[in-house]
Amino acid sequence: MGTAGPDQGYAYKLVHLFDDRLSLGAVKHEDAVAGCVAVAMKRSALFGRAPVVHDLTAAFTIFGFLDPSPDVELERGREDLFAEVRSNHHYSERRLVVDVVDEDVLRSTPERIEQLYKENWKQLFTVGGAEN
Repeated sequence: MGTAGPDQGYAYKLVHLFDDRLSLGAVKHEDAVAGCVAVAMKRSALFGRAPVVHDLTAAFTIFGFLDPSPDVELERGREDLFAEVRSNHHYSERRLVVDVVDEDVLRSTPERIEQLYKENWKQLFTVGGAEN
């Protein structure tokens, strides 16, 4: 399960910097935030530090939330992936959001993640053991 990084709650303070930039489609704001904050915290923990804005940028980019017109297939897929992850009763679903993103992707710079997203978003995460 890894090691938790320090001051993980700081990611929730930073998330408001993205409020006017998020393109959510049918995903509820609270679900997108809960899932992406969890991914951002995993990324920061990989580097042994508290979360910073770049961790959130990476997480929101991976799932196309910073793209004003994401691919329709991605929009449909993330509706299912992010459904109800804000709820503490859906911890395993939130955990899945985190687990579908490979550590190699999370270790990439936000600029590299954006480049990979533009090339083919399907290379950024996997669901059900198969690439999207």
